[in-house]
Amino acid sequence: MKKAATTAALAAVLAATAVAAQDKDTLVIRLNSDVLSLEPGGSRDANTDTVVHTMFEGLVGYRTDLSVGPALARSWTVSDDGKTYTFTLRDGVTFHNGATLTAGQVKWSWDRLAGGETWKCRRQFSGRYGLEVTAVEAPDAATVVYHLAQPSSLFLKQLANVQCQVLVMHPDSLGADGTFQTPIGTGPYKLADWKRDDRIALSRHDAYTKSDKPGSAYAGAREAVAGKLTYLIIPDANSAEAALKTGAIDVLPGVAPDRIEGLKAAGIRIQTAPGLGWSPVLIQTQDPVLSDAKLRRALAHAIDSGQIAEARTGGLADGNPSAVSRSSAYFDDAFLRWPAYDPAKAAAMAKEAGYKGEEIVLQANKKYTGMYDRAVIVHAMLQAAGFNVKLEVMDWATQLDHYLKGTFQMQSFGYSARLDPGMLYGVFVGDKQKQKWAQWDNAEARDLVARSALTNIDAERQAIFKKLHALMAEDVPIIPLYFTPTIDGVRPGVDGFTTWAAARPLPWGVSKN
Repeated sequence: MKKAATTAALAAVLAATAVAAQDKDTLVIRLNSDVLSLEPGGSRDANTDTVVHTMFEGLVGYRTDLSVGPALARSWTVSDDGKTYTFTLRDGVTFHNGATLTAGQVKWSWDRLAGGETWKCRRQFSGRYGLEVTAVEAPDAATVVYHLAQPSSLFLKQLANVQCQVLVMHPDSLGADGTFQTPIGTGPYKLADWKRDDRIALSRHDAYTKSDKPGSAYAGAREAVAGKLTYLIIPDANSAEAALKTGAIDVLPGVAPDRIEGLKAAGIRIQTAPGLGWSPVLIQTQDPVLSDAKLRRALAHAIDSGQIAEARTGGLADGNPSAVSRSSAYFDDAFLRWPAYDPAKAAAMAKEAGYKGEEIVLQANKKYTGMYDRAVIVHAMLQAAGFNVKLEVMDWATQLDHYLKGTFQMQSFGYSARLDPGMLYGVFVGDKQKQKWAQWDNAEARDLVARSALTNIDAERQAIFKKLHALMAEDVPIIPLYFTPTIDGVRPGVDGFTTWAAARPLPWGVSKN
């Protein structure tokens, strides 16, 4: 089966090579797996985010410097009490079907997301973490008004959140029965063809009216220079590198650090940026063996995040035992306070906690090689400290299902980039009775996360994050390792490609010479 899959991947490479070599108007970007959906707010992962945001736009979007800028909104104002945001749409925007954008469609898109049962980010706007949207209005065709229960420092950030996909689609995207049928957005590219597990072909939306604001990531002007955009699905990493070297693809996102020198030798340009993708080890705190915080602290003493970061990133990132990135404005040395690496202390503390060698299963997968490689190192470190750990490798879909249901003891995991610490805490802090995927079920932590969304004063938010980190170092519901740097490989002659912390390849403004 493995040989057959590799052969199929190579066949896809060869087929794409002929296309890419002949058509300089086609930009080809590799994906390591197919998207889960083309519906904004539907099933998602990082690849899905990448493709969906190419076809759709939101009111606002993140810039590469991680600030929030205008997208479909030309501008906005905030009421004196901080609870009402009034957005003015930019002029001349059309959907892929030729319809003109109106505020009514923006409200309709929001109502569909917020009123459905499957949107994963409903909780982020429900008041559970301090931010609550109480109403959305469209008083005229060019104006959208959001009402909040109370002021929130996270409102614009969550509205721009790449993972939440608060994007605007035309109602004709749905079939007569109300289910999603086809993506009709306002973005610079539109769907041409989707061959599952092979490629997603997009074409330029020639009627696209770009913003008059400076373009940066998902904000401002997004100019589609290439007339065609193809996301080529190549699961095998070696095949993907071969495709980059031969010209079958133009951009290879997520290059492994140990492959950098080989690609450079082949004439490939390597672009890097500090990353915000978070690489932790998850612990199920309700598991009978792992329910004791003292035992979990013992596990933390057995793992050296610095060694793992060095091995996995080639020195491009340092170990970081917190949910606040070193690149964040909130970071200082307080976020490095954590149970220090000390295998002897780990063994002694485990014994004090009553650990008698019970088996602990660490889950991982090979689709995301970083998760697997980290698991191998963590497994060795834990065994060296006397823990009876079994490494269980499964396919990604199965591991993700265990994560969502909370049916695991430990997992090597990865969270895609959240561009504010409060947003990252918000995805793993929660009530396990209501949210099986929640890693940290602690009432004080939930309150602190909610409070972090209610102030715009940076010093106050930093103080809250410090309290969260100190509490997490005692409770150890999760063992942070490092933030993964963004490493992209780009072929010679491909100009204008930007590498940024969110680790989502940006196709606009890119040309092939």
